[in-house]
Amino acid sequence: MISHEAQIRALLESRTDAQRSKDIDRLMSFYSPDIVYYDAVAPLRFTGPDEVRRNFVRWFEGYIGPIGLETHDLTVMTAEDTAFAHMLHLDSGMRRGGIELPIWVRETVCLRRTDDVWAITHEHISLPVNPANFQVWFASEKESPARGGGRSIFGLVTTSFLARFRLRGKAFGSSE
Repeated sequence: MISHEAQIRALLESRTDAQRSKDIDRLMSFYSPDIVYYDAVAPLRFTGPDEVRRNFVRWFEGYIGPIGLETHDLTVMTAEDTAFAHMLHLDSGMRRGGIELPIWVRETVCLRRTDDVWAITHEHISLPVNPANFQVWFASEKESPARGGGRSIFGLVTTSFLARFRLRGKAFGSSE
């Protein structure tokens, strides 16, 4: 017999596969008809499958090709007919406009089992923010934000600008 934790882990891995491939119908099959989904984008709260579907389609359309999505630090807690999980996702891929900027996303998922089928009833997404300057952390290394590193959008744009004009490591005004 498969444990509830193993069932939830398998469900979440299948859901992540559907997200990576932008398979909206398969993705929506993991959600309850009474889903409440909190996201980091306006309007912040999405209720019911139609609103959640539109939000996922909006997310998918922001990428050219597949979405890179790695799950880290997954924790699952189960009871008889309820479960919750929390994790970090490293979201990456080529975004519209040619931007390739990996970002860490925190996620909490609540599930309910009905007639021996698990479904996501609540999901909450948030982006890590540096409280010193209120900037979103973007990943500079695989696990850096989870371990205290990461970079702000300003730092990433500056680094990109300097690299583009071959100024990295050179002082401004230097004749090197």
